[in-house]
Amino acid sequence: MGSTGPRVAGLSSIIRNSKGQFVHGRTMLIQSKCTPLEAEALGIKEVMSRSDKMGLDQLILETDSLQLVDGIMKDVPNFLEVGSVFEDCKILLRAPAAWTGQTSPTLFVNTPPLHSYRSNTSPPHHTTTTTSPTTLSSSPPTPQPLSLHTLSHLLYHSLSLSAWKSTPHSTWSLRVNPSSGNLHPTETHLISPPIPSLSRSAFAAHYAPKHHSLHLRSSPIPSQFFLPTFFPKSSFLVGFSSVFWREAWKYGERAFRYCNHDVGHAIAALAIAAAGLGWDVKILDGLGFRDLEKVMGMNGNGEFEIPARPVKGRMPEIEFDHPDCVVVVFPNGGEGFEVDFGKLSSLISEVFDEVEWVGKPNLLSKEHVCWDIIYRTAEAVKKPLTATGRFKVDPFVSSGLISENVYKGMSASEVIRKRRSAVDMDGVHVMERETFYQIMLHCLPSGVQSGDGGGKQGKQLALPFRVLTWEAEVHAVLFVHRVAGLPIGLYFLVRNDDHFDELKRSMRSEFEWERPEGCPANLPLYRLLKGDFKLISRRVSCHQDIASDGCFSLGMVARFEQTLQQNVWMYPRLFWESGVLGQVLYLEAHAVGISATGIGCYFDDAVHEILGLSGLKFQSLYHFTVGAPVLDKRIMSLPAYPGPDIDA
Repeated sequence: MGSTGPRVAGLSSIIRNSKGQFVHGRTMLIQSKCTPLEAEALGIKEVMSRSDKMGLDQLILETDSLQLVDGIMKDVPNFLEVGSVFEDCKILLRAPAAWTGQTSPTLFVNTPPLHSYRSNTSPPHHTTTTTSPTTLSSSPPTPQPLSLHTLSHLLYHSLSLSAWKSTPHSTWSLRVNPSSGNLHPTETHLISPPIPSLSRSAFAAHYAPKHHSLHLRSSPIPSQFFLPTFFPKSSFLVGFSSVFWREAWKYGERAFRYCNHDVGHAIAALAIAAAGLGWDVKILDGLGFRDLEKVMGMNGNGEFEIPARPVKGRMPEIEFDHPDCVVVVFPNGGEGFEVDFGKLSSLISEVFDEVEWVGKPNLLSKEHVCWDIIYRTAEAVKKPLTATGRFKVDPFVSSGLISENVYKGMSASEVIRKRRSAVDMDGVHVMERETFYQIMLHCLPSGVQSGDGGGKQGKQLALPFRVLTWEAEVHAVLFVHRVAGLPIGLYFLVRNDDHFDELKRSMRSEFEWERPEGCPANLPLYRLLKGDFKLISRRVSCHQDIASDGCFSLGMVARFEQTLQQNVWMYPRLFWESGVLGQVLYLEAHAVGISATGIGCYFDDAVHEILGLSGLKFQSLYHFTVGAPVLDKRIMSLPAYPGPDIDA
């Protein structure tokens, strides 16, 4: 392995078994500026990754680079670009032992099942012929009543298992809501009024995706909590929380952002599934962190002395469940309602301080690494109660629709449940320009604002962005590789028109800011530069081929400094917004017949350099790629329910 020129690195790797027999080999070129150390580190990462996929858990690596050995084996941060490759190698080294320690992904044990749908071969759900563009581009249908049947439909199309995958070496589950590394740190909690055939009293329950079941978490909740004082009839609450350790064992300090990306994906998945039932969803973001703890039964959870640096050892206290947000699900199209968060907070204390909680958290691992920065950050961004916070339900606004012909005619249910994260892209497929513009239209927060297709972008009015309570803060820089009729190059999607002037001033003066040919009038998309950005897009996404082998990839760029100066607790919410946008990209890609993947590993400073950004005004928070997937025919797909009797 080594550098073969100033802008190209050649990598070759061979895996042999203990008898010296050939098992696997690969050669590849990285056509970008690459030091010999980076080339060798990437080669080591490639071998370790391939071994992990092949189920090989005992590996001997040979290298003559002491710097490489120290970078991978020592727990010392490396701030060079190659440092991220070292970190990925450390993750792969930890993986077998860490997986052994993760005995079960179940959050609670000793909780009585409230209802399980496993008695049927497939959970009951509504069939629908609604196509994907109609879901985002038309008004929701007449609201369905809250029942055991409709609640099942909601969870089945948002947070349940979607399939099982199997190879001769392992079997694992997939879920409707995506997750970084398929690790799923996000937990779902239901706080509901009485539902016929489910509970005669108001209740709190935990959702278990493996069995598509609800497990009771509390004694009966006093009925006054669901009186129309605060919420319309047939409303209920869904809480989301994160077990940081589920991501941290593998990704280290990056786990904080990955967990919050996943919260955004889950919020969007819930909002889209709810829309199919004629329901709307909104974050109750005036509530404070202590209110969330009480509603989800986590009082005092996660209180421990945070070390001054990363520490290894047995620390079960870091497996705590961190409450993120509570959303209200309510019938769409009724009279608007407002929430007095001060009074709601007082009622939460009055009601939930008297509730008896059941269920004991399950131990996930025997050994831990406490990444102190995760817990310090979580502590710093805890949101206080904003009693004067404004809660308003705006009328539903449809997203723009160029043509239904760009979609493959699948039902919303098919798109939602068959969505998959691509592992590789074919590097060949070319997307039609009309399809590209259609996907971009569905990424806009405000939808179509008037009959002539005009209107200002910023307010989150369209599905699923309307679940968020703040104006759009996240934009997208696009690396366009393979779109017919659209010059390859660097583009920018402005999702809040109020940020346009500041964005333009903050970026490179040589950028064109031209509207591309054929671009719809209501799509604020701008070409910055023509040129081949495939190598650059791959490099800024941690040298991952998938960023350059699709039709386009993108980085989500948020207005950062001003947003956090106003409210530091917006930090995780910027990642939520990124996750919501990512969920749209996932579903749109599948609906047009291809695929997408979120990329959590990226060089943010390199992205900022490309754009000419300095300081903290704008920050890159999430990357994505969209294109034609390469399917691994060795992996067998199995139905989600009933699944094998192993952990999900």
